[in-house]
Amino acid sequence: MPQIQLAILLGMTVALGPLALDAYLPAFPDISDALGASHGQIGLTLSAYVGALGLAQLVGGPLSDRYGRQQVLLGGLSIFVGAAFMVAHADTINQMLFWRVIQGIGGAFCAVSVPAIVRDQSQGSEAARLFGLIGLIMFIAPALAPSIGSLLLTISDWPAIFLMLTGYAMVLAVILHFALFRRLPRPERESTPVHTLVTNYLLVLRHPVTMRFIGLQALCFSAMMVFITHASFIYQEWFGLSKAMFSGLFAANIGAMACINLLNRRLLNRFESVDILRVSVFLQTVAIIALVLCAWAAAPYWAVAACIIVAVGFMGAIVPNNMANALEFFPHLGGTAAALLGASQFTIAGTISAISATLSGGSLLPIVLTMAVCVSGAAVLAAGAPGAVRQIA
Repeated sequence: MPQIQLAILLGMTVALGPLALDAYLPAFPDISDALGASHGQIGLTLSAYVGALGLAQLVGGPLSDRYGRQQVLLGGLSIFVGAAFMVAHADTINQMLFWRVIQGIGGAFCAVSVPAIVRDQSQGSEAARLFGLIGLIMFIAPALAPSIGSLLLTISDWPAIFLMLTGYAMVLAVILHFALFRRLPRPERESTPVHTLVTNYLLVLRHPVTMRFIGLQALCFSAMMVFITHASFIYQEWFGLSKAMFSGLFAANIGAMACINLLNRRLLNRFESVDILRVSVFLQTVAIIALVLCAWAAAPYWAVAACIIVAVGFMGAIVPNNMANALEFFPHLGGTAAALLGASQFTIAGTISAISATLSGGSLLPIVLTMAVCVSGAAVLAAGAPGAVRQIA
């Protein structure tokens, strides 16, 4: 299958996550009023989804190694469809939290399958380019998600957002069945004992370089997740911006990610991906430090937004390069390695964002300080990353 076609199909699959995360952000005030819950409680529905999205990958990854990507991915889409439909019909915050967790489980089975499929089909710099191309295509989803949510809110109520997610996942399942899995070469799989679904994790956990990359991505993603959790508060409540302005500024983050992603693809022709990764993490740290100074000095919204856009933008280079390096060592356990990466990323990010939601105290400075702690840890890990990554297992 041509790389561009594979990237489009996998990008559509990965886009399910950002849609489920970002499309309902403009509806937070409406959901709060409809369910009689606080803004912080509605923020927990996002953290609950992300937490489930992470933990369930620990199950989905090994299952995809043993039983195949198709069964796990399409099964995850089925779970996602049912849960999204039930979220749309939730009457209380507890019901919404429960079904968001189930929705996260379905999303996890989808999310863990994509990097595993990439690892099945490519490696090294080629994998980094494919991850970058998938990311570039995927960026359309988070860029449009808040605008789609705002549009649906003008013509209907907040449940329409989750009904849209239900329909998207159903259509995606049909497309993947006919356009991807019927044409994708299937790697040979051994019928390994069931207990290896657990013990294979030890192989990844004992690999110090892979664990360094996993920790790095978890911390960088946590910083972005903290922003996403508080994005509505920062722009709509703290600075009093309209829903349209909020959607525009949020889309600017994705635009920055796309631009840096395109630059990253060109740089891969001249530099090692791990070197690009290191520089990107350092520059993201500088942007977050500037953000902290802006928050401390009570700078206007445009200064705060500029720092956030730059910081989030570097994820366009961090994610594809880091994923390619983390999975390079495990050609036969791509699902397991991807599961540990995804589980660590989403679980740690979900926990940190939930803590930030309870400790923010309705102020901007604690939020950006949390982001700064995360990226500083990532910078320490990036500083000790190897100069080049070579497959050794």
